[in-house]
Amino acid sequence: MPFVLQPLPYAKNALEPVISARTMEFHYEKHHRGYVDKLNKLTAKTPFAQAALEDVIVRTWGKPDHTKIFNNAAQVWNHDFFWHSMMPGGGEGTLGKTLQKRIQTDFGAYDTFEDNFTEAAVAHFGSGYAWLIEESGRLSILTTQDAVPPIVLGARPLLACDLWEHAYYLDHQNEREKFVRGYLEKLVNWDFAEEQLTATHAKPPSQTQEVRI
Repeated sequence: MPFVLQPLPYAKNALEPVISARTMEFHYEKHHRGYVDKLNKLTAKTPFAQAALEDVIVRTWGKPDHTKIFNNAAQVWNHDFFWHSMMPGGGEGTLGKTLQKRIQTDFGAYDTFEDNFTEAAVAHFGSGYAWLIEESGRLSILTTQDAVPPIVLGARPLLACDLWEHAYYLDHQNEREKFVRGYLEKLVNWDFAEEQLTATHAKPPSQTQEVRI
């Protein structure tokens, strides 16, 4: 069946002032919905039509003749993951004991993690994402270009921060650092990150049941 736009886990104004309702209207209703609609058109009457979303991403990764399908499938997955990486009233104060210990072990301190994440996100050139990932038993920070998700690189994503300009430009213009620090200090959903850490494999909650396109 056609892939559908998954509902947001909160109201469009719930992430203010870091992310305004106006930004959410454009980002979710225009950009995210656009990826879903395009993916349905691209996969109609193809061998991918009955595949699960994650399978489509893996099977089209690195295949020049399937670049458009990969980009749109990955962006649907990335956006689902990004929305669930945030919550109203999130941030450091919601960090659980398990991840707190892991961050202290792998980064030395929470402040070091926050500074490193911000630095990596701000330094990333152009569009993409900043991720907190687990790889080889350690937490680290990864940035990926455009639509690429960590799942095709062999890493487990725990959190995602969208660095495409449409994610922050209406609210913060060229001040990407202000957006990223606001994301970390006020929005990060550490409960979700911990769920991803202990899950069999990384999927946003909307994808826990097999979704076919």
